Amino acid sequence: MSFRRYSAIFRKEGLHILRDWRSLAMALGVPILLLILFGYALTLDVDRIPTVIYDQDGSPQSREVVERFRGSRFFSIVERQGDYREIIRRIDNSTALVGVVIPRDFARKVAGNEVAEVQLLFDGSDSNTASIAAGYAEALVLAYSSELRERQVIRRGAGKMPPPIDARVRVVYNNELKSRNFIVPGLIAVILMIIAALLTSLTIAREWENGTMEQLLSTPVRPTELLLGKLSAYFVLGMADMAIALALGVSVFGVPMRGSLLLLIFASALYLFGALCWGILLSTVTRSQLLAFQVALISSFLPAFLLSGFIFAIPDMPFVIQQFTRIVPARYFVALLKGIFLKGVGVSVLWADILFLFVYAVLVFALASRTMRQKMA
Repeated sequence: MSFRRYSAIFRKEGLHILRDWRSLAMALGVPILLLILFGYALTLDVDRIPTVIYDQDGSPQSREVVERFRGSRFFSIVERQGDYREIIRRIDNSTALVGVVIPRDFARKVAGNEVAEVQLLFDGSDSNTASIAAGYAEALVLAYSSELRERQVIRRGAGKMPPPIDARVRVVYNNELKSRNFIVPGLIAVILMIIAALLTSLTIAREWENGTMEQLLSTPVRPTELLLGKLSAYFVLGMADMAIALALGVSVFGVPMRGSLLLLIFASALYLFGALCWGILLSTVTRSQLLAFQVALISSFLPAFLLSGFIFAIPDMPFVIQQFTRIVPARYFVALLKGIFLKGVGVSVLWADILFLFVYAVLVFALASRTMRQKMA
């Protein structure tokens, strides 16, 4: 391998990237755009749920229930209705997700030590939000019910009774339970896959379509030198995007960076190299920019977005899909990102994910190099 020929290909591809201002703007602008959209617009946090309340009783006890909902950060009372049908209308037009109905005999049943009912209505069209909201509402009502029972026991002179189980909850790594703290790190995997697979999938196919591949074949440049030269140019661009995403994630969105920065750079470089090789392989095989772009979109970007655990939890997927995710490189890189960013763990914990990315990068590079030698023979 000649360093001179390799550097010439690297310089040629770098100049092409700089001259193609559309691709360069997309490569540098996509990380910023995705971080802004996902960091601010996309949130999996379920709080401030629009809630309407129909208090038919109007007693101090029913108003206390209303105040429990008002004081909770999970519910936002948008209106107090005086008609049951108005609650249904609110849920139908999606201006409210939760309806709370307190019957007229609520205070009487509470005072008489009877079972007092509270009706909770949820908009089930968004099943995930509805199930989480139902858990919040049921916990709130049960907590109020336990407090009422304790008051009655104290009123009878039995003294304050301690709860049979005292749960001491401690959330580690993401104690504020902000979805942004795991969405932003996982987004780095999607960004690198966009830059790597989608852009490099066009590079060899472009040479064939423009007729410049024949000129390259007439030079002494070897397939491995051509492959590494093109990879290196996009590798620099991809690492620049990773730096942009890292800087914005930590400084703008406040995502904690608890692990080793060097380990993050190494893991990102390993993942990026494998993704670049995959894009070059697709570009070499297809020889068509349109076809290469479509195949890269289906085989790299969509799996990285849907099957990596970036947004959708892998244990919640069907068993067959869970097994399929084992061959998706982004799954292991997302696990690395979350481990380094949020947990601050090192190689002793993340070695299996690093090993998979290393084996994947070596195999895809060998396959891309072999395919390019065959096509250039």
